[in-house]
Amino acid sequence: MNPEAKKDVLRKIPYGLYVIGLKDKGTCHAFTGSWLSQCSMNPPRVMLGVRQGTHSLGLIKQEGVFSVNFLAKGDKKILEQFFKTTPSDGNRFGEVKFQIKKTGAPILETATHTLECEVKDIFDVGDHSIVIGEVVEAEVLKDEIPLIMSDTPWHYGG
Repeated sequence: MNPEAKKDVLRKIPYGLYVIGLKDKGTCHAFTGSWLSQCSMNPPRVMLGVRQGTHSLGLIKQEGVFSVNFLAKGDKKILEQFFKTTPSDGNRFGEVKFQIKKTGAPILETATHTLECEVKDIFDVGDHSIVIGEVVEAEVLKDEIPLIMSDTPWHYGG
């Protein structure tokens, strides 16, 4: 296999960019996610790729819920906040405001659309796990086109 061609082709798969919100005992955590897809209509389920060995995957396994926060095309700076490691004060969100709703996973006030999911299964498939979440709540907060990977210079995959 030509490794450069493989990398190039896999990076051509269209990916969204999301802030994935997590419960963390009495507080909250979040990370930037891009590997998300619907995998069932009835019941409504999504699948999310999460890197093995991360704090985030541990929280998903421990708490059993997550939120998916879609951001507007102009909100790239907000998304960047969740690329960074957690500050020493533990405040992962900085000035980004959020609310706690049905599942206890954080919903960003700047989100355009949100999903709240309960974990139904997790499959270890290599350097990432596939988390299957059942959608238990969905909201349209702002009817705007969401930010996607091709709107940025970033790449994740290949």
